[in-house]
This record gives sequence, C-alpha cells and structure tokens, in this order.
Amino acid sequence: MLKAYKYRIYPNKQQEEQIQKTFGCCRFVYNQMLAYRKELYETKKESMSKIDCNNYVNQVLKKEYEWLKEVDKFALTNAIYNMDSAYQRFFKEHTGYPKFKSKRNKKKLYSTNFTNGNIEVSFESNKIKLPKLKWVKAKIHREFTGKIKSATISQISSGKYFVSILVETEHIPMKENNNSVGIDLGIKDLLITSDGEKFDNIRATKKYEYKLAKEQRKLFHKAKGSKNWNKQRIKIARIHEKIHNTRIDNLHKISHKLISENQVVISEDLAVSNMVKNHNLAKAISDCGWYELTRQITYKAEWNGRTYIKIGRYVPSSQTCNVCGFVNKDTKDLSVREWICPQCGTVHDRDINAAINILNEGMRMLEVS
Repeated sequence: MLKAYKYRIYPNKQQEEQIQKTFGCCRFVYNQMLAYRKELYETKKESMSKIDCNNYVNQVLKKEYEWLKEVDKFALTNAIYNMDSAYQRFFKEHTGYPKFKSKRNKKKLYSTNFTNGNIEVSFESNKIKLPKLKWVKAKIHREFTGKIKSATISQISSGKYFVSILVETEHIPMKENNNSVGIDLGIKDLLITSDGEKFDNIRATKKYEYKLAKEQRKLFHKAKGSKNWNKQRIKIARIHEKIHNTRIDNLHKISHKLISENQVVISEDLAVSNMVKNHNLAKAISDCGWYELTRQITYKAEWNGRTYIKIGRYVPSSQTCNVCGFVNKDTKDLSVREWICPQCGTVHDRDINAAINILNEGMRMLEVS
C-alpha cells in the first residue's frame, strides 16, 4: 500500500534558493512543452508522447537554456508528465484545455523520484535528504517503515515549506465488527448518525471571520507589491492556513471515529457544487467541508476493509417516516426540525429520521448487490 507522510521542512538560504529555482524551471518546462505541443498540432496535425516531450527537453531545451541542468532532472520529467496527463484528459474526458502556469500562482510544488538512496529520512536527527538539497532540517512528527517511492516539495502562500514522502508500506487494518451507521450531513450539526449522535459544526471560517476581515482591510491600504504589503499578505495567509488546519483536523477525528466503530458507513450523495448556488447558505455549506469528509471516509474505509455506500441524492430521506414510510411534503421547509407523522403518530427529529432512512436505504442497496 502507498501512503504519504507530510512533514514541514526548514531549508537554509541556499536550499531555499535551489527550491525556488526548481519551482521556476518546472514551470518554464511545463509552459514551453505545452506551447510547443500546441503549435505542432495546429501547424502539422502531429502529436507528441510524454517520452518525446522529455527527449525534446533533454536534447533541445537544456542545450538552449543551460540553467535547466542546475535542478533535479526528475522534477522536470514529472512536470512534463503532469502536462501530458492534463493534455490527455482534455481529449479523453473533455476537461478544460491545459492552462499555462503563472509565476503568481500560489500553488508551488514539484515532485522527484527515489533512486540510489537520493531520498532519506533520519528520524533521530530530524532531517530529510532530498536531491540537490542534501540534508534539510524537518519536523518529523510521525515515523514510518517501508520503501520510499517519491517526494513532493511544496510551498504554501504563508511561505512555509513542506515535503510529502510517498512510501510503500504495510497497513494493518482495523478489526471487523457488525456495526452499521447512516449519516446525515447538515449545517447546524455537521453530522448526525442513525444512532442519534450529533457532531458539532465548529464553523472554522466563522470563528476567524472578524479577524480575517480586519487584516484584509489593512492589506487594502498598503501599496501592492511593497514589503509591508507582502508582510500583511502573509498574515492573512496564516489565518487561512489556521482555518484550513482546524477544519481538516476536526474532519479527520470524525472520519476516524466513524470508520473505527462501524463496518458499514452509509451517507447521501450530495451535489455540493449545486447547493452552494444558494447564496443564503453558500458560505455555511463551504465551511462544513462535506466533500473532504466523504473523501476521508472513502479512503479510510478502503484501507481498513470497511464498506462505504452513498445512496442516491434524490431519496427523500428527510421527508419519509422511518417507521411507516409516510412521505411528509411539509418537511421540505428547512425550518421544520421536528415533526409528527400523521399516519403512525411517531415524533421525529428531522436529522435523526433522515439518518435512519439513509441507513435503511443503504442496507437495501447492499442486499441487492
């Protein structure tokens, strides 16, 4: 099994300069090959494979631009392969045409491959060996055993550097159990289970909303591109980073609890991109992180031999009485939090009732399959 371990690194000035140089060279090679490939197709109706693109860089571009030889060759190769992947998706999956990379793009990263011990992790001295950088100081907060396959070096908008080590390792799955749970995703409560347990929505963005607005107003009054403007930009980036880390940490705790306690987890398949079109709820929905939660449950279930099912998004889980099956159209109004079934008289909590219906529908789908 492949697992990634992400650590913060603290490069010195020379190492930082080398990292920035590699970012720039990868961006340059990506743009050059995308432009060349586009021109070749438009003028001669010819295409290039990723191997041809890599050979062109080694045989032509590196002779014309000598400074390309100063950075890790695997980083350039992976940049070319990423461009080819985006190019192939455009034709096969009809996604958008690959865009040229901008120097102002906040997302900066490059990947390199393991060969001849060029990537090592020293857990004792808190250092990581990387190609062209040699040993870099790091915060090794988790140890691992296994074969290193690759490393991805990245820089976030606050200026911090990270490395993600991809390792081929053995994973010991959790013990099996006979528990099943249905989960209803919400805004007031982030998640409600069919067992009646409710997980609070920490509202990470709302918590820092005032502080973020205050710092953004300060940025507005500074000359763009100045040193003070850049310092203020970093302050804002760190607030966004805090919001992101707080949300992700909370979602990891919830997903781990669900997977460790249940053999079968069932949720609804929400169309989040359509739901955020509601301007009254868009900010609250985005702050929940539903997509990230379901993504975490998906891979954690796969790792641990669990079953994760998504029911159809048009199943009326909130409107249906889980006891007699009566459909109450009045519950389409989101302000209705509790209701009494007119047919059987059962008193329902809107969210718990929905979670039970999600569980029942998922178990039905499991039996059919």
